[in-house]
Formats: sequence, structure tokens, C-alpha cells
Amino acid sequence: MTLRILSIVFPVFAIAAIGYLYGRHKQPELTVANQMNMDVFIPALVFGALASKSFHPEQYELLAVAGVITVIGSGLLGWGAARLIGVAPKTFAPPIMFNNCGNLGLPLAVLAFGDAALAPAVVLFVISNTLHFSVGSYVLDHHAKLSTLWRMPVMLATIGGLAVSLSGFEIWPPLMVGIRMLGDVSVPLLLFALGVRLSDSSLHAWRIGVLGAIARPLIGFPLTLALAWALGLEGQQRALLLVFGALPPAVLNYVFAERYRCEPDKVASIVMIGNLFSLLFIPLALGYVLD
Repeated sequence: MTLRILSIVFPVFAIAAIGYLYGRHKQPELTVANQMNMDVFIPALVFGALASKSFHPEQYELLAVAGVITVIGSGLLGWGAARLIGVAPKTFAPPIMFNNCGNLGLPLAVLAFGDAALAPAVVLFVISNTLHFSVGSYVLDHHAKLSTLWRMPVMLATIGGLAVSLSGFEIWPPLMVGIRMLGDVSVPLLLFALGVRLSDSSLHAWRIGVLGAIARPLIGFPLTLALAWALGLEGQQRALLLVFGALPPAVLNYVFAERYRCEPDKVASIVMIGNLFSLLFIPLALGYVLD
């Protein structure tokens, strides 16, 4: 079991570590690469997974409900925890609410459960990403414009992929191969960019960073465990939901904190330490679901 878990997490953290070392040495500007990933490669991954002949939306209705409740519930519990320990809720709650289901969640799903796990993992990713750009923006700034959400390439890819799946339309196979090849670029680039981003993060506010790093899985994992039981999720979907609950804070939290001026140095610390602590929490979660 230990070797199996190591074989799952090693490629993920090895690529992120390479990105971290490269970032420390070269300090690259990844703005263009990250923009291409958000505009082209990730939408291609999402569309390819949702438009696949093997994807049936009705199979993932309960998983989608569980994903929404996990994100919202984690945010509410994170808000309460912030009040309890005396820190600003707008600083502490979003990293508890929004996890790293893109950079870490997608590759972990495929490595742990095979290619068949990509579609349900994408469902959780789309839910979290949509809520982050809508609810997450509103939490940080009640005047944030949400009208741009529906123009995001990921959202358009989601709508397009679901439309193809529900209509039963079959995309020309060579075109589908090309779309999937573009999507294959996204996962290693996400991991590499995660490492580069963490190399530039600060540990200045390490105390709140440690609190947030511990709170994220300690809130998320029990919540998903309860939801899986309440909704009757079993097998692969249950396992994916539990791993989803144990993931560290998303790097995007730092980007949002910077944009809305909500103590970005503290959020950066939560994100960095949270992702470092995931070296412990993710193997524990995988050991639980794979046992």
C-alpha cells in the first residue's frame, strides 16, 4: 500500500518540485503560459472529458451536489474558525473553501484511479472553479462584477461539452484526438506552474499559514466523509470526493487576495504551507480511500 501511494504522489510532487527549483533559480514569468493554460489547454481538457462518449451527466448528479455542499460548507466552517481564532474571515475562509483541485486534484485522480476518474474529477473542478469566480469574488468584494463568468473559456468548454454529451452528437474522432492532445498539456503545466508560484510565496505570516494548512483538510475531509455517507456515494466517486476534501488551498486564493487587497501575504503563507503539508495529508487520505 505504501509503495502504491508513493507511486501516485511521487510524479505529482516531483513535477511541482522541479517547478519550484526552476522558479528559485530562473524566476520565470509564467503569465503568458498560465493564460494559455486557462484559455486553451484546461478548456480542452474539460471539453474532452465532458464530450466523451463514456461521460453520462446523470451519473454524477450526487457527486456534483456533494461538491457544491463541500465548497460552501467548508467556507462557512472556515468563517467560523476565523472568528474563533481571531483572524480576518476574508483572509482565512477562502483558502479553506477553495482547494487545489486543479493543480493537484486532476493529476491525483488519474494517477490514483485511472483515466476513468478524469470525468468526475473534472466535474468537481468545474464546480469549485465556478464557485470561486462567483461566490469567492463576492465574498471578497460585494461589488465584484460576475457578468464575466459566463465568458470564461472554461465555462464555455463546460457548456459545450455538456451540450455534446446530452445531444448524443459524436465529434469527428481525429478532431477529438487533437482536443485531447491539447488537454494533455494542461496537467503537467498546472503542476509546474504550482511549483514556480510557491517558489515566490512568503512564509512571513507562518503562524496563520500553519493554522490554515491544518484547518483545510481537517474541515474538508470529515465534511466529505459525512456527505458521502449521507448521499450514499460509493466506489470511485466516494474516493474522489474524500480526496477532494483533503486537498490543500488553491493557489488562486493568493491571486484573488492580491486582486482584492485582502492580506495577500497571509494568504500566500496559507497556500504555501498548506501545499507543503499536503505531503502528509494527501498520502493519509489516499491510504484511507485505497485501503
